[in-house]
Amino acid sequence: MRISLPKIEHSLTGFEALVQLHEMTKDCLFDEVQIDMKQATWFDADMCAAFGAILYHIGDRLNSIHLTSIPRNVEKILSKNGFLSHYGREQIPDTWGTTIPYRRFAAKDDRYFAAYVEEEFVRRSEMPKMSSGLVKKFRESVFEIFSNAVIHSQTRLGIFSCGQYFPNRNTLDFSVADLGIGIRKNVQDNLGLDLSAEDAIEWATQGTNTTKRGRIPGGLGLKLLSEFIQLNGGQLQIVSDTGYWSLEKDGVRKKLLKGAFPGTLVNIEINTSDVRSYFLKSALSETDIF
Repeated sequence: MRISLPKIEHSLTGFEALVQLHEMTKDCLFDEVQIDMKQATWFDADMCAAFGAILYHIGDRLNSIHLTSIPRNVEKILSKNGFLSHYGREQIPDTWGTTIPYRRFAAKDDRYFAAYVEEEFVRRSEMPKMSSGLVKKFRESVFEIFSNAVIHSQTRLGIFSCGQYFPNRNTLDFSVADLGIGIRKNVQDNLGLDLSAEDAIEWATQGTNTTKRGRIPGGLGLKLLSEFIQLNGGQLQIVSDTGYWSLEKDGVRKKLLKGAFPGTLVNIEINTSDVRSYFLKSALSETDIF
């Protein structure tokens, strides 16, 4: 099978393109999948989390994968973040330090993921100034994405992460993807709520909504990230199953995709031109940001 991949940006169009890649390959078995990237003249490096998850899904069904005709500029950035080292290319030094390396984590690798988030994302100099209390909560909120992938998604193929600092855009992007059952099915199976894929995503971002059982806390991670992104002027994107949900400067955007993403992806975009300082309102309300 030979598939042509277009330009990939962390936009609705970019996610649609990757979803179509999954739809075209989801039934392949013992096949040779050639992905022609000649038309992919740009590739937002943080999208490697979603792309890598889909390629891993293809490989899990004993297919061979070949990435061909990669434009030189794309090959350079995807070699710097280590993505192409999984597909026969050598990793090259990231001289300018703009990449957050591509990684795959097993469900048991929570400590490694926590260290990765701390070293590669939270501590970056481009991040807005935060109080120590907010840094702690921000870190926990990002880690909750990993925890949700382990507990809720039932993924057996791992969790994929990557990021990129775009100096010309004044943005820092960080993505986490899993190959689990998706938010809609998780909500339906555990709570009996019959929601569309995009409405299920929105439900998961509201306050303390969670499918966790007993006294295990949950649901606050996406709430805090949403509050921070609104104040910071960044963007929060979530793709799960056939749902696309995006928190943007002018509000929330929801869309039904033309196909399904084989799991869930969360992309956090930080506005690095933000010079304000952030801290928690009070110790009594640890999920509110001021």
